[in-house]
Amino acid sequence: MAAFTKVLLLLLFMLQVISTFEQATPKGGLAMPGCQEKCGNLTIPYPFGIGKPGCYLDEPFRVKCNSSTKVATLPYFYDVTIYNISSDSIIINAYGSSVVYNSSSGKNLEKGDVETVGYELLQPHFSISHTKNKFVALGCDIFSFLKDFRSGSIITGCASFCVNKDRLESQPNFSSCSGYGCCQTPIQTKLGDYFVSGAHTMNTDNTTWSRNRCNYIMIVEKSFDKFDEIKCRPDFTIPSAVDWSIGNLSCAKAKQRICGHNAYCANSTREGYLCRCSQGYQGNPYLPSGCQDIDECENQNENICPKNADCVNLQGSYYCSCRQGYRSDLSKSSPDGYTCIPDHERRMLVTLICVGVGVGISILILVVAGFWLNRKLKKMKLEKTKERFFKRNGGFLLQKQKPTSNRGSVLEMKIFKTEELEKATDNFNQSRILGKGGLGTVYKGMLSDGRIVAVKKSNKVNEGQVGQFINEISILSQINHRNIVKVLGCCLETEVPLVVYEYISNGTLSQHLNNNNTNSSASPLSWTHRLRIGAEIAGALAYLHSCASTAIFHRDIKSSNILLDENYRAVISDFGLSRSVHIDRTHLTTVVGGTFGYLDPEYFRSGHLNDKSDVYAFGVVLAELLTGQKVISSNTSDEGLAIRFKTSLKQKDGLFEILDRAVANEGGEEEIFVVAKLAKRCIKLNARKRSCMMEVATELQRLARTNGKDLQRRPNGFEDSYFSSGVMSFDYSSGPISFDYNLDLSIDKTM
Repeated sequence: MAAFTKVLLLLLFMLQVISTFEQATPKGGLAMPGCQEKCGNLTIPYPFGIGKPGCYLDEPFRVKCNSSTKVATLPYFYDVTIYNISSDSIIINAYGSSVVYNSSSGKNLEKGDVETVGYELLQPHFSISHTKNKFVALGCDIFSFLKDFRSGSIITGCASFCVNKDRLESQPNFSSCSGYGCCQTPIQTKLGDYFVSGAHTMNTDNTTWSRNRCNYIMIVEKSFDKFDEIKCRPDFTIPSAVDWSIGNLSCAKAKQRICGHNAYCANSTREGYLCRCSQGYQGNPYLPSGCQDIDECENQNENICPKNADCVNLQGSYYCSCRQGYRSDLSKSSPDGYTCIPDHERRMLVTLICVGVGVGISILILVVAGFWLNRKLKKMKLEKTKERFFKRNGGFLLQKQKPTSNRGSVLEMKIFKTEELEKATDNFNQSRILGKGGLGTVYKGMLSDGRIVAVKKSNKVNEGQVGQFINEISILSQINHRNIVKVLGCCLETEVPLVVYEYISNGTLSQHLNNNNTNSSASPLSWTHRLRIGAEIAGALAYLHSCASTAIFHRDIKSSNILLDENYRAVISDFGLSRSVHIDRTHLTTVVGGTFGYLDPEYFRSGHLNDKSDVYAFGVVLAELLTGQKVISSNTSDEGLAIRFKTSLKQKDGLFEILDRAVANEGGEEEIFVVAKLAKRCIKLNARKRSCMMEVATELQRLARTNGKDLQRRPNGFEDSYFSSGVMSFDYSSGPISFDYNLDLSIDKTM
């Protein structure tokens, strides 16, 4: 019964400590996941643990739980019973030490040791706590002490005496433990690794030492005060606090930490270190998951937020925010130094802000309305400007003249919007420029349907020439010849007209001829290519000159206006100077236009334009194909290639001295002489002595067909229907036109 009472008192004593410890515990477990957390009512937090390795840090922290009695013991610490485990100490069941006097003489002892008891500490993990324990002595006329065994110095001590020598045995009452039959004192200094406790008789006048058998000395947990229950038994137990720590190194010296998330390392009161949750966090700092945030706003006791303030939780902290209409006032006296008072100034400010916002919104609406109205007016003005440009550039006239042919081969020209072409050319970005000329600038663009096109931005058109410009655009849009660039449409809403052509990807003939490397034996254009290109250009010009009702004179035939595609197909472009002439008229008087070096001398003198002007320019292009030389060279003082070419033909073997290396190496001698003779006839000064384009096209076509050793098909630009047994037939919209091509092809090498 006495043993049961003793255990009950100890359990009652620990309930408050355990309750306090568990209140600071988060909802999550304190043991390692998958490990036993309870032994009876005792919680076993990691690094302590029950069961297999891994549930505890290492052997000193292994806890054994008796499955029947539900009592936890610590095998490493003499199998002591554990009542509680806190963050830095454990409460164990310890035994008090009895003091027995030496009664062999039958006299009271004089000054001297009566009994000493030694305590050896367990290093490096556990030691008797000097901060959580007190030193207690029960008995009469004794002075009890704690003494460092190694240094011999007394750590602490207290004196106890009795008036009646029989009082302790007959009716002990030590609850106050104030010096009468019981004394206690705190342990001021850290206990060493080995110490002893003992007692001396004080030999007072009314000594009771020799008659008293209830003399005890003990180190007991500070809050223990149930000394009345001891009842002079030598086997009594008491709760004692033992400090623990991880290892025997300080935080500064420890190389490894076991502290978890939101935790830090703290030096222990003894050797070693401990883990602590950071401020604002709670939980087991030794677990990998670490400490969890404390929601101070859930419990009013955890925060100091005053009335009319809201608590806002943060990770590891919180703050107070005064509610709407209140403000913080630190000048007002309050228990926590923080309060929220009505904010009249803020209310006034809010009112003013609301008024200001209302006025601001009104002004903003007016500004937006004004901006919208201004944009609308600008748009209307722009539309009127576009309409004016469209009318000035002949848009209405072009709409009336748009072809309505039902023939599938003739494409109807499209009138583009300004926005379409601006988007296609990235607003006419400089990086999109393909080339510049006297008549305008050409940009590369991509339409919304994915087609790549060339957009020509023309120079200003004289209002007197609008009708002529529209007439030419209308005619060119109906041309369906594979060697003449297709006009896909135009835009007349801008200050200057924009014309949209098909895009030819391989540059100009001039670039291929003038980019030759004179030190290289190879040329980008072979003789076969050159012969076929000449035939294609001649065929296209013959087509233009031989239209059924209206002949078109290009007026600016030159190598830079002849485009090549990826298969080296020749395409004539740039009809900016072109003029249409009724088939009954033999010539047209115009302002002289063209490029120096290609310009017909007779046309230059008279101003009378006819088809022979294009023949002359084509003859110069033939000379370029033969020689690969520039029409106008800065290294020569003559007037141009035409004069140099005719001069060379007058000299013996002069032709072969100026021939391009590719022509000389690849071309047959007879073929070269035929082409040279043809070029000579084209650049005669007297226009009447020049061959017509139909004759030139026919002769070049014959040469191209007989030179087809390296070609498995006929040259591009000519269909089988174009040639048949001595007659070349061109299929036009108004019907076929036939020409005899029985020409003299005899070779005169003297020329």
